[in-house]
Amino acid sequence: MSIWVDADACPTVIRDILVRAADRCGIAVVLVANRALNVPRSRFVRQQLVAAGFDAADKEIVRQAERGDLVVTADIPLAAEAIEKQAEVISPRGECFTPDNIRERLAMRDLLDTLRGSGLASGGPPPLSATDRQQFANALDRYLARRQAAG
Repeated sequence: MSIWVDADACPTVIRDILVRAADRCGIAVVLVANRALNVPRSRFVRQQLVAAGFDAADKEIVRQAERGDLVVTADIPLAAEAIEKQAEVISPRGECFTPDNIRERLAMRDLLDTLRGSGLASGGPPPLSATDRQQFANALDRYLARRQAAG
């Protein structure tokens, strides 16, 4: 079991939570990015660099993720592909993407993308809050507890 992180867009505070969890639980965390990151030292955490290019990190995560792995991403299309491979997906804000909610999330993403393209909507998500960080940590802990119980 591994945790795959879409690290180019992952906030540092979320990476830090993942590193602490990796050390505590002895689980492999792979930070996939197209640029070098400042990664805390841990024998359970590694960085995988991919070539620069549109969705290169996403494609690599989808290629390697397996059933039961966890993917950490805010990228809805990547989340959908990971779910198709039976991986679990959590956003850096602690939202769990599932087979039951991913189609709705894709439709909403497409709608917002269209609205932004037409000038009717602007901006992105608000900055990560303390509540978001706590929700992520809680979702991660639930995932780790399920994996540990499964043996």
